Amino acid sequence: MISKEVTVTNSVGLHARPATYFIKEANTYVSSIWVECGDRRANAKSLLGVLSLGIKKDTTVTLIADGSDENEAIAGLEALIITGFSD
Repeated sequence: MISKEVTVTNSVGLHARPATYFIKEANTYVSSIWVECGDRRANAKSLLGVLSLGIKKDTTVTLIADGSDENEAIAGLEALIITGFSD
């Protein structure tokens, strides 16, 4: 199991369209992946779970992955957040 803290810097945080991109990326990995915000944790592969965290701009979240491709999962999700959810 590995984890990494990342700050969400895009203008709307992790809501609506960015959350959809985030979940789509998370579902490309076989590892179990969670995102933590404060004392709350959600399955990174669940739209409702991620949206329920209410992640806003400049919020630091912790990405947690456990499985055979955990390193790739964290790296891929971190890259998506750092680029502001753009291609």
